[in-house]
Amino acid sequence: MSDTGAGPAVIGKAALGITSDVAARRLAADGPNELPTAMERNFGRLVWDVVREPMLLLLVGAGTVNFLLSEPLDAVILMLTVVVVIGISIYQERKTENALAALRDLSSPRALVIRDGVTFRIAGRDVVCGDVVLLSEGDRVPADAVLLESVNLAVDESALTGESVPVRKTAASQDTVLEHMGRPGGDATPWVFSGTLVVKGHGTAVVQATGSGTELGLIGRALRSIETERTPLQREIGRIVGVVAVAGAGAAVAVLVIYGLTRGNWLEGALAGIATAMAMLPEEFPVVLTVFLALGAWRMSRRNVLTRRPPVIETLGSATVVCVDKTGTLTMNSMTVRSIRTDGAVHVIEGDRVPEACGEIIRIGRLAAPVEPFDPMDRAFSERCDRRVLDGWTLVREYPLTESVLAVTHAWRPPGSAEFTIATKGAPEAVARLCQLDGEQRDLLMGEVEAATSDGQRVLAVASGTFPAGSEFPGEQSGFDLRFLGLVGLLDPVRPGVVVAIEECARAGLRTVMITGDYPGTAMAIAREIGLDHA
Repeated sequence: MSDTGAGPAVIGKAALGITSDVAARRLAADGPNELPTAMERNFGRLVWDVVREPMLLLLVGAGTVNFLLSEPLDAVILMLTVVVVIGISIYQERKTENALAALRDLSSPRALVIRDGVTFRIAGRDVVCGDVVLLSEGDRVPADAVLLESVNLAVDESALTGESVPVRKTAASQDTVLEHMGRPGGDATPWVFSGTLVVKGHGTAVVQATGSGTELGLIGRALRSIETERTPLQREIGRIVGVVAVAGAGAAVAVLVIYGLTRGNWLEGALAGIATAMAMLPEEFPVVLTVFLALGAWRMSRRNVLTRRPPVIETLGSATVVCVDKTGTLTMNSMTVRSIRTDGAVHVIEGDRVPEACGEIIRIGRLAAPVEPFDPMDRAFSERCDRRVLDGWTLVREYPLTESVLAVTHAWRPPGSAEFTIATKGAPEAVARLCQLDGEQRDLLMGEVEAATSDGQRVLAVASGTFPAGSEFPGEQSGFDLRFLGLVGLLDPVRPGVVVAIEECARAGLRTVMITGDYPGTAMAIAREIGLDHA
């Protein structure tokens, strides 16, 4: 599952991919391209893990002694309790494992690879090191790989970095040997990582690592190495059972000795000692505790909460700090238009309504996005626009984002017009250069950009222009006469109900901690919005 056997990727010599025979050998040697999972426990191991709990051992011991004392009814009741707890625990474990297995199957990506010079689609688990993978918009990257070709490729790496804004990817230079994969994050890098999502463009990559050798696999291995700690209740129960056992054994020995010395009948003394020890055992307490924990796990399963073991109920009940991921948990892991700066005014967008003064900038931003947008920022413009905005319009020319010009320009033919409409969207600095803003205008622009980014917003600039029909389009975006329209601030919106949940946690005495790899300004803005800064 590591990159063993693949060797370094030699860029420019892998376009035909590996052969099917080589792929079969590497799959047999490295194993399937899957994340490491905990070893499945068999029936005997499940039963033992339940029975070895001190409280269950106390019940088993009490039931056994009751049998020896010829009290079968009490013994049967205690043993039935043990059987019920074991049954609920096994049912819960099996149900959880089946649900997790189904989720893994659903989330397992399929990959378009080149083998023997032929392109075909295979299961993600069958991808091996050295495979050439074709990536396009909407694909989930099946393994860690280095790009051979990249056409306007952008990838959502939030699963690894917590950063919801897609990052640009560029192809590695020809005839370059890459000994090691880079790390997630950063802009204009040639590496793509397992589990990330292609949101724009397309590319070709050669696989460098699979399974546990990927960045996602390293996280899985780290989590797998964590030892499961006993809960506070389990530790306390273990202590109580130990104290009761010692006290019961001491009392039994004392009764045995006294009875034997005073009456001379050591057998009756032994039976009296055992009876005394049994009388000291709180048999009802373990019955109530174990059954209620098991029932708690069962009730949670009916609310679609997956719990492998009943003691998790007590762990949840004793929690004092809740650590929550930001991207995709507190937020929607998408982008929405939050503010628009145009003509010296700042418009805060709330709800679905867009101010009339902002209609043009939203429309031009939509025209500068793909017809079927997948990138979160492009979709944000699409969601704010009338669905019929493109009716009758024809896209005649596209200028993709490049390393030198971090902007996209689209030329459209409007219905019944003799001129093309030019729509440009991109980084504020790049759009400012395309619009030929002077130094003073750029300084004012960057001040507005800083104000928006301090609130955690991602900022795009929008510009528009016209171009006469029948003329030859320029080779570069700088050949258009563009008019700067303004800035659009985008933000990953907070999920509905998060603010109420944070308040409920605070009232319950729970401290909520947000964990994110995002920029500090973005994290602080989200914290203020959900009330986490004073929760």
